[in-house]
Amino acid sequence: MKILSKYLAQRADRRLVRNFLARRDEQTFRALYHRHTPALYQLALRLASWNVHEAEEAVQDTWLRAIEALEKFRWESSLRTWLSGITINCCRELYRQRARRSDERVAEQYVQEDATTNDCEPLDLEQAIAALPNGYRQVLVLHDVEGYTHEEISRLLDIEVGTSKSQLARARRSVREALQVVAEKSANRRI
Repeated sequence: MKILSKYLAQRADRRLVRNFLARRDEQTFRALYHRHTPALYQLALRLASWNVHEAEEAVQDTWLRAIEALEKFRWESSLRTWLSGITINCCRELYRQRARRSDERVAEQYVQEDATTNDCEPLDLEQAIAALPNGYRQVLVLHDVEGYTHEEISRLLDIEVGTSKSQLARARRSVREALQVVAEKSANRRI
């Protein structure tokens, strides 16, 4: 059943792309946009550490670049995978811009502990993921959230399969450790 739904989705994408390229009409673009944007936005949100503005900017840039390059798309992957690759690149560019604006690590913006008190805000899974270094976060989101294989991640991020595997293991360990620290502090506060 899953294979059939993938096949039908790919056929629908091909039809929409063919129609859009032939007519360049807004209605066909909207159909493509509504079909793929929710998934692209979720991906961008996670890669941008839940910065809504940057995620929206990344998705907008994704569509601008995709429309420019759509005629050259060779269908060697699904349209969603191709669009996801563009989104990843847009998020990487935003990350580099953000890094240039500030010498602080992105994680420090999102996970802050008040040094003057013993109070610690609860850390949820999304915060722990947002606090990861960029490469770890990308691999974790693509593999564990989006369901890409290490081979697909390798192609999308232009890294070795082994690098994808090791970054995933390190990302998972970092998330576990962050959640464990919060759990221990919470347990100590209750005592």
